[in-house]
Amino acid sequence: MRGFAGWSLWLLPLVGCGLAVSGCAQNAYTLQSQVQALQQQQQVLAQQNQELQTRATALDKDNQDAKALLAQEKQQGRIFQDEVAALREQLRTTAAQLAEASKAKEQSDARALMASSRRPVGASISANSSLLGDLPKITIPGVEIRQDGDVVRIELPADQLFHDRSATLKPGSEQLLADVAQRIMQTYRDQMIGIEGHTDSDPAVPGLGLSNAQLSNNQAMAVQAYLVTQARVPETHLFVAGHGGNNPVVSNATPAGKQRNRRVELVVYPEKAAR
Repeated sequence: MRGFAGWSLWLLPLVGCGLAVSGCAQNAYTLQSQVQALQQQQQVLAQQNQELQTRATALDKDNQDAKALLAQEKQQGRIFQDEVAALREQLRTTAAQLAEASKAKEQSDARALMASSRRPVGASISANSSLLGDLPKITIPGVEIRQDGDVVRIELPADQLFHDRSATLKPGSEQLLADVAQRIMQTYRDQMIGIEGHTDSDPAVPGLGLSNAQLSNNQAMAVQAYLVTQARVPETHLFVAGHGGNNPVVSNATPAGKQRNRRVELVVYPEKAAR
């Protein structure tokens, strides 16, 4: 019995050690599982973090694009406002020009009526009329001059005076006006002189130019301004009228006819200007 007890006592530490080794193995396995779980969680978190960074980058880019689009829209809005302001200013200028042209036409019509009222009514004008005798004929090289009843018409081609559909005098047109003004002051110094603008039959392009009535009136006014300021013709001797395409001298059926009809006529009346 003692031998058996001794043997048992000797086995007890071995059994205890085996149990301890088994417990340690289990603890190591548990720790390894926990480590693997933690590593997997770390990988998941790292992946989620990467996804969040990608989304943040995309959102930042979208935000930058939105800011750029907003800035562009603001700039376009400012450009639109500037264009609206410029258009309003242009409309105000056009309205003022139309009002000025209308006023000038009213004044020219009044002057024409005044000049016409001074002319004898009911009188028959013939080649032997004393009125015709009061208006001697003149000639100016390159200028068409014709007798029309009791008035003399000095025809100035608009194409020699102005740019196409413009009331601005061309360079070099001053010489023609100076020559004509000199002859008028020599021969018709005391006479009333009408300045009549005429166009061809072509209508103005809507929105791109003056009407024929406005253009003819403005061209006549430009000639009047030159005669008064440069040639020293008394302003009280002159009056302006714009007839547009209403009084052609030849047919408008050909380009040559239209060119002839584009003109400014200096109409010398037998009536003398008031002093």
